[in-house]
Order: sequence, then structure tokens, then C-alpha cells
Amino acid sequence: PMGSERTEIRKRQMSTTQETPGAAQAQLSTGNRGSNACCFCWCCCCSCSCLTVRNQDEERARRTSHELQAEGIPNCEESPAPTLEEVNAWAQSFDKLMLTPAGRNAFREFLRTEFSEENMLFWMACEELKQESNKSVIEEKARLIYEDYISILSPKEVSLDSRVREVINRNMLEPSQHTFDDAQLQIYTLMHRDSYPRFMNSAIYKDLLRSLSEKPIEA
Repeated sequence: PMGSERTEIRKRQMSTTQETPGAAQAQLSTGNRGSNACCFCWCCCCSCSCLTVRNQDEERARRTSHELQAEGIPNCEESPAPTLEEVNAWAQSFDKLMLTPAGRNAFREFLRTEFSEENMLFWMACEELKQESNKSVIEEKARLIYEDYISILSPKEVSLDSRVREVINRNMLEPSQHTFDDAQLQIYTLMHRDSYPRFMNSAIYKDLLRSLSEKPIEA
């Protein structure tokens, strides 16, 4: 009887030893499936570290883009409210529109709806550069204008042809108040021919004109 019990115990031990590698392998396989769940099982996405990192990266990119856009848009120019006469004059020529801060602000509001506000911002930055006389200030402002509106890496890059870009690159070797004159003229012409006609037919202009026309004349 004792020998029979020992034999039975030995059989059970051998059976357990044979099953253990298989069980361990199954457990390892299960663990691997858990670690790679992000690649095969969408139900595990919430706890998947690689997807979490990817989602964080995407959120950071969206936030960075939004912050850049907000930081890159200076406040509108200070100006008194336009009169009906001034608003009517804007329809006479693009030059008259651009001569007044109120006209530039209204046109800039329209450009923002078309996602082309950078054209006005670039033109304004060039105008500001022309007012400088200090060499170090000119160099710094020219560098910022180049980085913000000329560089192909900038989200606010303006549309310029290759000839004008070559001129700018040469001028940047020794920046001056007139480094971007050719580019400024090209963008001014672009706004005149492309955006200005649409602005005159836009709700922004028509609503402003109507509100001033309906405004009672003060004694």
C-alpha cells in the first residue's frame, strides 16, 4: 500500500511538472496580448500607454497651433468709429480703405473670416519697420518679420513668388527699412485684386454701412 501511494504521488508530481511550462507559456502569451492590446484590441485603448502618449501629442500639437495663432495676432489699431462718409469712401478705392485705421480694421476682420489675415499683418509690420531709424531695432524687426511671414516654416507665411523671395534673402544680409518693399507691394496688390472685391460684397461691410445709414443724425 505504501509503495502504491508513493507511485501515485510521483505520477501527480510528474503531471504537474509537465503542465507548468504550458501554463507559464499561456500566462506569458496572455501577458503579451495585454501589453500589445493597443495594436489589436480597441476595447483596451483607455489603459493603453502608447495611445495615451499619442493622444497627448495630438492635443499638444493642437494647443500649440492655437497658441501660436493667438499670440501672432496683435490687437486691432485704435481708431474712432468710422463715419458714413468714410465707409462710403472705402468703396471708391482700395487705397482709401487702407488709408484709415478704421478701414484697415474692418478689412482685417473680413480677412480673418477667409483665413488670410496674415496678409494685413505683414503689410502693417512692414509699415512699422519703415518708421524705425535705429539699426539694431531695424535688424531685430526685420528678423521677426522674416520668421513670421517669409519663412516656409511659419504658419503665417504669406504667398510670394520666387523672385521676391530672392530679393528678400539678399536684403536680409544687411537689413534696412526697405528690406521687404517688393514683398509688401506684392501682398498689397494681392489684397487689392483678390480680397477687396469680396470685402465690398461681404456682410461685414454691408452691415456696417447699413448700421451707419440707419443711425439718427445727432443735432
